[in-house]
Amino acid sequence: MNFKLIALSIALFAAVGAQADTLAKVKASGIITMGVRDSSGALSYTLGDGKYTGYHVEICQRIIANIEKAAERKLEIKYQPVTSQNRIPLVQNGTVDIECGSTTNNAARQKDVAFVNTTFVEEVRIAVKANSGITNIEQLNGKTIATTTGTTSVQTLRKNKRANGVDFKEVFGKDHSDSFLLLETDRADAFVMDGSILAGNIANAKKPADFKIVGDVLSTEPIAIMIRKDDPLLKRIADDTVNTLIKSGEMNKLWTKWFLQPIPPRNTMVGLALSASTKAAWQAPNDKPMEAYVQK
Repeated sequence: MNFKLIALSIALFAAVGAQADTLAKVKASGIITMGVRDSSGALSYTLGDGKYTGYHVEICQRIIANIEKAAERKLEIKYQPVTSQNRIPLVQNGTVDIECGSTTNNAARQKDVAFVNTTFVEEVRIAVKANSGITNIEQLNGKTIATTTGTTSVQTLRKNKRANGVDFKEVFGKDHSDSFLLLETDRADAFVMDGSILAGNIANAKKPADFKIVGDVLSTEPIAIMIRKDDPLLKRIADDTVNTLIKSGEMNKLWTKWFLQPIPPRNTMVGLALSASTKAAWQAPNDKPMEAYVQK
């Protein structure tokens, strides 16, 4: 890691500790709470028995290691499962200190929370049964579409110019695994969500070959780790950690580990190649919202 930046963070902590609410809180309690998801593809998911893992979970563990240096003490990590509906309120009210799931960074959310520099640029896609005959947006007319409560994916679908005149019914899962189950059990004809989440749920399905991801990319969205607003020291440490992982090549290794190699618990591979959009975000680290990205 960049020890000069860590040293600067420690110095800032000593100088402005009263302003650094999260760091002051975890320094006093010895506990930091990580928001995690049960089924956000390879980004964040449960292994059962209160254990969580994934690409974003591991990146957050690296951030927490540097928070420990700034706080000058070892911290116990408490895992707090969150949903698409409650993740932002739980960050706002301090229940969750750092949210490590699959949250899109957009302008509306930036009014309520802050985002660490982008670690992944997502492409929203459509998952269907392989034998459904559905290959594009137009064929969703008259169909039932599953999505997850509190996400933006169906809004994105409705705004897509190729969806003009397409009328469909929406059904909502409480989390991504629930939404995928709606597709799996034929209560929905398609599941619209981030491509990595679709790929992760398909990889862990009982019969992965029964599903496929189809159609054009509906939108391009930066996915990032979420923290409370107005906590500049925590954001500095988190951004510095992400930037160092990128510069050192470690971020690319983490991508390969979670998306291009077999992962637990079933040792299946998501098989999601690093996109040009993610590479571009790594080349110039930033926390720009999705509105800054050119929509496809």
